[in-house]
Amino acid sequence: MDVVVTGIGLVSALGSLETSWKKLLVGESGIQGHQPFLELKPRPLGLIDSQPADLITLMRRVLADALQDANLTLPLPDCGIAIGSSRGFQANLELLLTGVRSTPPYPPLGGNSEAPPPTGPLGGSQKQEGREFPIPHAEFVHFLPHMGAIAVARAIGSTGPVLAPMAACATGIWSIAQAVELIQTGLCQRAIAGAVEAPITPLTLTGFNRMGALATTGCYPFDRDREGLVLGEGGALFVLESADLAMSRGAQIYGRVSGFGLTNDACYGNAPEIGGKSAIAAVNQCLKRSNLSTFDIDCIHAHGTATELNDQHEALLIHKLFPFGVAVSSTKGGTGHTLGASGALGIAFCLMSIKQQILLPCTGMRQPGFELDFVRCARSTKVRNTVGLSFGFGGQNAAIALSQYS
Repeated sequence: MDVVVTGIGLVSALGSLETSWKKLLVGESGIQGHQPFLELKPRPLGLIDSQPADLITLMRRVLADALQDANLTLPLPDCGIAIGSSRGFQANLELLLTGVRSTPPYPPLGGNSEAPPPTGPLGGSQKQEGREFPIPHAEFVHFLPHMGAIAVARAIGSTGPVLAPMAACATGIWSIAQAVELIQTGLCQRAIAGAVEAPITPLTLTGFNRMGALATTGCYPFDRDREGLVLGEGGALFVLESADLAMSRGAQIYGRVSGFGLTNDACYGNAPEIGGKSAIAAVNQCLKRSNLSTFDIDCIHAHGTATELNDQHEALLIHKLFPFGVAVSSTKGGTGHTLGASGALGIAFCLMSIKQQILLPCTGMRQPGFELDFVRCARSTKVRNTVGLSFGFGGQNAAIALSQYS
């Protein structure tokens, strides 16, 4: 059964899907210097606004855009949900630990919160072993990792299956893959899938800084003088449908999900496996399921984090598997690294390349550090099949193939 994409909602440091696309075409970046937390020094960040965003606010925005783009009206009672996030409500939980009350996710998306009314100036107090947590227990439940996906189900009136994948930076592709399987196995004919991330928090910034992974001036994927990653916020949600359903209602079709491959290194926590054996296996799985060869691929949307290890690992993988001449691009130099949502953004840009028959430039790259056919400026060409790659902490490897749909 063919599964196609009929709607896209996206937000990044560059704006909406349309705005991000136009800015990326001319190599514009949304990364700027910010100091959102006074206790931490200023850094380049891919913020959507002047201050870090709230996860549910972002999710609400991209959901509305995806539904409008797909020309769907609510309710959607049988729609499946597969929406992931690697950080989830970490920002809210960090605020709760400081005694600052956060708004539960349900009211903006799905009606009134079921939490009991707060008591006291900060919403009540629960004592445990001499330490006070200034929230009622019920409010904590709203920030469990899967509650964003649940909130979307409530918002669209769906009682179908709800999945909330968490696979580090591979989360976006994992989510799309799981939604495709929901449709192909007959559990539903339509699903909303993708990933949204609001990762700009003190803990995340401090953690990546301790690892030495953060850039000091900007994000330069595959560049000879790359510095490291730049954290960004945003996400992308997609309306996936069986081709029969999409055709029956006359929906626009961006493209078809041809196949995917998912593996795990089972090796290092924060570094790719030397030699990339399981990452290569993920790409081969993807191509086999798609009935495509490496010569059928017109463009690779690379993970391209601009870190020393990832770019070297990924360039070697591409060099081993694909013929020279397949175009390679990364958009993290424009959006920043949106962690779990990065693969979802990549899928959106791949689908736009198929629709517009234009390849995006490798934003931020100044002097190539590897011998690959990097897209240096927007390139008009025939785009029939694209591959998106994501590699996450814990050795998570994900590849997805997207194709024109006739």
